This record gives sequence, structure tokens and C-alpha cells, in this order.
Amino acid sequence: MSNRRVIDLSIQGIHLYEVKHEEGDVIMEHDHPFHEILYALDGEGQLTLDGKQLDFNKDHGVVIVPFSPHAVVSDSNLTILVLAFDAQLLDISVQKELLDVFFNVSSMIRLNPFLGSELRQLLRKMLFELSRGNPLNLLAMKLKLSELLLVLARAQQPSHVIDADSLRAEKLRLYIDTHYFEIMHSNDISVKLGMSTRHVNNIFKKQYSITPIQYLTEVRIEMAKKMLVETDKEIVCICFEVGFETLSSFYRMFKNYIQMSPNQYRVVHRVRSRNEQVLV
Repeated sequence: MSNRRVIDLSIQGIHLYEVKHEEGDVIMEHDHPFHEILYALDGEGQLTLDGKQLDFNKDHGVVIVPFSPHAVVSDSNLTILVLAFDAQLLDISVQKELLDVFFNVSSMIRLNPFLGSELRQLLRKMLFELSRGNPLNLLAMKLKLSELLLVLARAQQPSHVIDADSLRAEKLRLYIDTHYFEIMHSNDISVKLGMSTRHVNNIFKKQYSITPIQYLTEVRIEMAKKMLVETDKEIVCICFEVGFETLSSFYRMFKNYIQMSPNQYRVVHRVRSRNEQVLV
């Protein structure tokens, strides 16, 4: 039997720590008045959550709401990251649109490779901020917590695809849709799936008839078109914001796809938009 840590959130309102359980260790059923996120770094075990027994293995995440009874049994050496937090730390919109909608009950969340990688990166960043311990680092932890909840919310969105490769392709498309601004190379994508670039290209092209990098470029161009018409941002800012590394590559890609320069597109479509408003 293992002793569970007594957590005091009265000062900072957030705490992140690692727990190592040996095979056969038991954390008896308990609850607490704050939210808790458990992430299994390694090992296997069983989690009892609101009376239901669930497998709790590496890369599984659990969101536990206040006063929800839970217990953990280790089937092997089990290493868990525990993130405890007071919901009042979060912006009111995060509380209402994430916690209240996606996490109104305790739940086990199984992460796909993309979201699992993103969650681990956020937890690493939070551990780094925690190690520094000044007010600015605490603010950073709060911001990362909101990002982490968003990742877990996305992991709960249902998929209608059954075939394994089709499911991978769909998850990859969703990843590109939400990370188009930070993907630099095709390797950034294949590493997320733990596959070769060639295999990733094959399964994505089979599903969508284009490669992931071609789709990434299309997403960026569509975002740029929208920003050119709807905002007054400088073209160099738009280039940066949608993820192109250089202004010259942005101009070249935009012209290849749209058959006109970004400047020309902005002028033509703003005139067209004004004419449509006059007709209305």
C-alpha cells in the first residue's frame, strides 16, 4: 500500500509532481475538492474511477473532477505525473467552454500519437516552469494548463473512421489544421506518428489524394487569403503568422496556387467585397 501525498493548493492553486509506484502498490479510494489530471508516463495498472475499473497504462490520461472517488493499483512499476489545480485559476471562458463542457465528469482519455506528443511537451514545459518558482513562471504554468485542457478536449472528439490507416490520416489532417503555423518539415509530421515519411505520405494520399505537405500548403494559403481580405495586416506579418519561413517562399507558393500575388489578391477581393455590399 502506498501513502498518497497531501496536496495544498491554497497558495499557488496549481501543483505538478511525479509519483512512482512499485508493482502491487495500492492508492486507496479517495477524493478531493479540486481537479486532478493523471498521466501515465510508464508502466501498467488499474484505475477505479467513480466505481468503474479501467486499465491505466502508459500514455493514458485521466481527468478527475472534484469529489470524484478514485483509486490506483500498480500491475508493474507505474510512473504517474499528477497535476492538481483549482479551477478558479483559469480564465472564465476556459472554465465555461472547456471544463464545464468537456470535463463535467471524470473520464479516462486515450490519446492518439499527435495529441499524446503535444501533451507530453506541455507537461515538460510545466515541470520546467515549476522548477523556477517565481511569479512569472507561475503565470506560464496557468497558461500551459489551459493549453493542456484544450489538448484533452480535442482528444475526446469522436471519429467516424474505422480503418486504421484512414484513422491515422484523419488525425494527421486534424493535426495540420491546428498546427499549420509551426510545422517546418515533413519529418515534423512523420515523427508524430512514429512512421517513415514515405508511409505517412502514402496513407494520407490514399485518403485525401494529396500529400501532407501539399495539404499543409493549401491550409496556409487559405488562411492567408482570409487574412488578406478581412484584415489590414502587413503581408510580411501574414506570411509569418501562417507559417511560411520567408516572404519569397510565401509569394512563390501563393502565386502558384492562386495565379496572382498576395497584393493583387487583396486589391481584387476587397473591391469585389465592396461591390457586393453596394448591391445588397
